[in-house]
Formats: sequence, structure tokens, C-alpha cells
Amino acid sequence: MKRHIQPGPSGPGPVSRLRSWIGPLPLQQGLLFVGVLLLFAFLGQNTADSMHRMGLTPGFAFLSHQANFEIGESLFSYSAGDSYARALGAGIANTIKVAVVGCLLATVLGVALGIARLSGNLLLASLVHGYVELLRNTPLLLQLFLWSAIIHTLPPPRGAYTFLGSVYLSNRGVYLPSLSVEGLPAFIWLSVVALAVLATLVLSRRLFAGSALYLPKSAGAVLGALALCYLTLTSLGFAASVEIPAKGGFNIRGGLSLTPEFAALLIGLVVNASASISEIVRSGIQSVKSGQWEAARALGLKPAQILRLVVLPQALRVITPLMISSFLDLTKNSSLAVAIGYPDLVSVANTTANTTGQVLEAIIIIAAVYLSISLAVSAVMNLYNRRVVLRAEGKR
Repeated sequence: MKRHIQPGPSGPGPVSRLRSWIGPLPLQQGLLFVGVLLLFAFLGQNTADSMHRMGLTPGFAFLSHQANFEIGESLFSYSAGDSYARALGAGIANTIKVAVVGCLLATVLGVALGIARLSGNLLLASLVHGYVELLRNTPLLLQLFLWSAIIHTLPPPRGAYTFLGSVYLSNRGVYLPSLSVEGLPAFIWLSVVALAVLATLVLSRRLFAGSALYLPKSAGAVLGALALCYLTLTSLGFAASVEIPAKGGFNIRGGLSLTPEFAALLIGLVVNASASISEIVRSGIQSVKSGQWEAARALGLKPAQILRLVVLPQALRVITPLMISSFLDLTKNSSLAVAIGYPDLVSVANTTANTTGQVLEAIIIIAAVYLSISLAVSAVMNLYNRRVVLRAEGKR
């Protein structure tokens, strides 16, 4: 890239770098900076005086006080006798849970829909087109209300809809088979399983460098990781087993249960985000030149092989940067959970603000958490994007 030479100080040295950082018109910029600081100081002092008049003490000391309110669901144990900090931690964990699961499911559904939109089947492409237009042109909040209403109108557990005898849909939530380990908290062994699967995939990718990660190899790597986790846990004395939900009494017992609020929020976010992701995938595939398709056909590759081995790797350079925005949107849109009663960070922070009066502190916590999550997602995706770009440039 050609570097443009700007007039002004040049050469090494801290003074030169400082003058370059400040830029032109340093006096005016300094006065503006001081003016902004004075404005924030005035607003801060005014806020502190208002809080003192209401009998509130600014600060985060309230986080150690007893919360005295319950939370519908949490990844870790929580009761009303715990502190506000633990309550907010439960809300943050719920937000991260729905964001992570939602991004994974939305990616899978969005990629499938984007490929289906480009299929030669006119009926299938038209249905996907209508799906995308409907979801992208209606408010997400309205969609969440719709999914919440649908789930709450499902039959009670005794008449729950059943699929394959192991998945149940009722007005008390969705019940799925789960893997349980006696004596070990679920979030620990689930994290171990996820890390083992991820590590195996990365190692497999390195072992098979120079070739695509074929489905049999991927399935073998995942099964190998699960077998390794099972053997490790059983050798340590923990009993691992698959738990199938079943009807019992007036409820469904066993398995993994998703509350109606979490299920409605997850379905709404996944379905809404998949519409945007499908358009990103479609545009990425269409950005690959037609000559690549023709060359692959000339080599005798089948359509599925062309898409998997030739088109999608090149389309990733276009898809990945745009996917970052979709993931960030899904994460931030999870704050609408408060409208359907799911206890995410916003819901718990609102309750905390109402009971303590520390509204400003609650808003600061919400902003800081969402900013941290967004920066973390951006950092991970940008790292992956740089690897994709460098690999593509290395093959040129």
C-alpha cells in the first residue's frame, strides 16, 4: 500500500509522535477536550447531588447487600439470601448462555437457508425468499411475543407433543435428552466436553492440513473426544449416563428442560438472525466468480463437492466479516428477553435498580457487560477472519 506523506513533523521521537497524535489545531482540540471534561464533571456533580437528596449513596457498595428476590432460572445455584453481585452474575450467565447457543444454531440454520436460496428448485428458493422477507421486515419484539404465545399454548405435560419418544413439547417448556454425570456439576462437565471437542477439531484440522475437514473425519473426531471424556470421567470415579425425559405424574421428568421463556427467546433470536445470515451466505457464494464453478465442473466434481471444496472456502472471506455484525446483533437483541420474562442481565439489573434505587450504577453495569461481550466476540471473529484472509492469500 502506498503511504501518503503528510506535511508536519516527521521522523522518530516521542515529541514527533505526540504532535502527530494530537494532529493539527492542538490549541482548539485541547480547549474542546477541557470543555467536554467540565461538562461531564457538571453532570456528574449534579447527579451526585440529586442522589444525596434522595438519600442514596453513589457507588457499588450495594452489590454486597442481600438481594431478597428470586430468579426463575440460573446456571449456578442462587437464592434470595445471596448478594446483588451473585444475582447480577446469574443474569450475566443467562445472557451469555442464550447468546452462545443462539449464535451456533443461527449459523447452522442460516447457512442451510442461504444455500437453499441458491438452489435450482424454484419452490424451495421462493419459500426461503418469503421466510427472509417476513422475518427481516417485522419487529423482533413482535416475533418474540409470537413465539412466547405459541409455546404457552402448547398442551400440558400429560398431552405433550412427543418426537421419537425422547423430545417433549409442552406449555412447561421443551424437554431433551441429556448427558448427566453423578457427583459433578453440569456446567463443569459440559465445559470439559465442549473444550475436548473443540481441541479435537483443531488438532484434526492441523493433522489434515492441506485437505478439507471431511464429514467422516469430523464425526470421528467428535466421537473420539466424547469417548475420551467418558473414559476420563469413569476412570475418576464419576458415573456418566444419558438421561431420557419421560412423563411422570403431572409433569415430565428427567433430561434437559428448557423453560418456556428461554425456549421462546432462543427460537425467536435464532429464527430472526438466521434470515440475516442466510442473506450473507447467499451474497458470499455469489461473490465467487463463475469461472471457479466451471473449472470445478471441468475437473468432474459433483455440485456438493464444488460447494464444499471450492466455493465456500473462497466465500468465507466475504461472509466472515459480515457474520461478526450478525453475532453482535443477536447478542444485543437478547436484551429484549425482559419483555417475555426471561431473567437475563437487563431483567435482573432492572429488579436491582428498583429495589435499591441505584439506577445509574445498574445502567453502567449493563453497558459495561454488553460492551465487554461485544468486544470479546469481535476479537475472536476478527482473529478468525485474519486467519481466513491470510490462508487465502497464501494460496495465491
